[in-house]
Amino acid sequence: MLKLSRLTDYAAVVMAQIARQPQASHAAADLAEAVQLPHPTVSKTLKMLVKADLLTSQRGAQGGYRLARPASHITAADIISAIEGPVAMTECSQAEGDCELVATCGVADNWQRVSLAIRTLLESVTLAHLADTTPIKLPVQLPIQSISLSAVTA
Repeated sequence: MLKLSRLTDYAAVVMAQIARQPQASHAAADLAEAVQLPHPTVSKTLKMLVKADLLTSQRGAQGGYRLARPASHITAADIISAIEGPVAMTECSQAEGDCELVATCGVADNWQRVSLAIRTLLESVTLAHLADTTPIKLPVQLPIQSISLSAVTA
């Protein structure tokens, strides 16, 4: 099963909460209460998101956390990468990936195709989409028509 870590899921929840009130500064304790997560977990997540330049933080009485850029310019891929690292299916799917079997495995190119498709889809989903509480109507039109391997090696 492909599965994101809980911390990544929590990061998306926290980011969505902030995105719903983008002009406000959000204290870690208030965010933890609003999303019903433990304060230490929210604090850890916030620090990782600041380090990834997705949030800014300001100390003081009027301080707190804010989006570093508009929610429409932050993607699901950005949030995942901030917590998990690069989005890739296998080691050889990353530009800096290193695999002993790449010369003989015969599927590396196809795993790169799969990774590119997933990355493309995650980059098409913005924080604004994640923060929207309107239910999605199925079926959903996916933005991926065709993925060419030449896009991976270019």
